[in-house]
Amino acid sequence: MAVTAKNMTDDELFFGHKACAGCGGSLALRAALKVLGPNAVAALPAGCMSAVGFNFPQLAFANNAMITPFAATASVLTGIEAGLRAQGKKPDDCTVVGFAGDGGTADIGLQALSGAIDRNDDVLYICYDNEAYMNTGIQKSSLTPFGAKTTTTPAGSNVHGCLTQKKNLFEIVAAHGIPYAATASVGYLNDFTRKVERARDIRGTRYIHVIAPCPTGWGCGVDETVDIAKDIVDTGLWYLAEYEGEQVSGQPGGRFRLNRDPKQFASVEAYLRRQGRFRALSDDEMAAVEQGRDAKWEVMRREWRD
Repeated sequence: MAVTAKNMTDDELFFGHKACAGCGGSLALRAALKVLGPNAVAALPAGCMSAVGFNFPQLAFANNAMITPFAATASVLTGIEAGLRAQGKKPDDCTVVGFAGDGGTADIGLQALSGAIDRNDDVLYICYDNEAYMNTGIQKSSLTPFGAKTTTTPAGSNVHGCLTQKKNLFEIVAAHGIPYAATASVGYLNDFTRKVERARDIRGTRYIHVIAPCPTGWGCGVDETVDIAKDIVDTGLWYLAEYEGEQVSGQPGGRFRLNRDPKQFASVEAYLRRQGRFRALSDDEMAAVEQGRDAKWEVMRREWRD
């Protein structure tokens, strides 16, 4: 039976943490561990979830969990998995899983992640993407979208926030020929838990990239997290998709698949206007964001549809 929001266990494996109200990252981690179960072993780099989950003398994890160096999440996962296997202490239902933010994944941790995929280590890597370095004061990462205000991309009269485009890490990971990769959003929880379950049952390196809004950094209400995480998908600015490598799909070069293809997109302007980080964007800049979305969807619909 597929794990859904309706039938998932009531057992809490991540609780008592000190995350900000409305934290999307804590929601992603909590739901993922419910799917992976108590025998999962977690590793987290310096970041929001380690900062709020490892407060001495309290540990917010019912699972075995440890903090890694910022750049080393995937490397530590490799060592944990190899050590458990060598000692004969890895049960069949043990997933070695990493939870890292966008900065710790797309920037500081990308080399280690790329190496783990190259070796095809039997680990699951989950990036909870709140689109900036939130734990250290809201600095830009390479996953910060165009126009977003951060402390290192301030919005002024001449420059209206981040000038660069969000790095497409999902496709970068897929280009490695990884067995399985997926995008998700905490706004579509059933889709996310299904993908965690799918990844759990595949061997080799697996990667899930989940959008997890941060009310503090995004400038939205603490009760809007799920709605905004849904909106970003409905506007087409984030898409729900999967990649199955050749060893899983049986197709040379692997296969991409769109999981959701809206017939009509929700308003990009309404999505951007409800967040303080985009407050300085002009109408022309919002139109450019929409044009970029349309160009991306034209490619995906042509190449990724079954």
